[in-house]
Amino acid sequence: MPTTEPLFVRHMPNIGADFSNEGDAAGLPTPPNVGVPFGLMRAEEVPQSQIHMSHTWITESSEPHLWVTEHEHDYDEILIWTGSDPDNPEDLGAELVIEVAGVPHTVTTSGSLYIPAGTRHCPLSFTRVTRPFNFSALSLSPSYDSDEDARRIP
Repeated sequence: MPTTEPLFVRHMPNIGADFSNEGDAAGLPTPPNVGVPFGLMRAEEVPQSQIHMSHTWITESSEPHLWVTEHEHDYDEILIWTGSDPDNPEDLGAELVIEVAGVPHTVTTSGSLYIPAGTRHCPLSFTRVTRPFNFSALSLSPSYDSDEDARRIP
């Protein structure tokens, strides 16, 4: 019987270098309340993986912060934000603003956003964060890439 151990990610790596549209990589200061982006699943750790998924803690801040610049992907993406109050899981404990196809949306509840391939999205900013929450990005691709990625080879 083949081993299934290679299918597990037991030590999430810092995958900040994967992202070209966030903080320092996008020419913005990384907001002080944005934690390390950890890799939950990528082809680098699990070669059979056809998805790229990150996990980042966002902590309290009374200051607004721009985090991610406008971009698009040639694959579908799902952004997920989850509040940390087990007694009220729908309350995000924060307010974020994200544009999708040029339309701004304000988010204050736990939830997700499906972004079809080719859809321009962001900027993404936090207006306020009163309690930590988790932000995850699930790319339906084994690696992260965007049209704004300076590493992209034309």
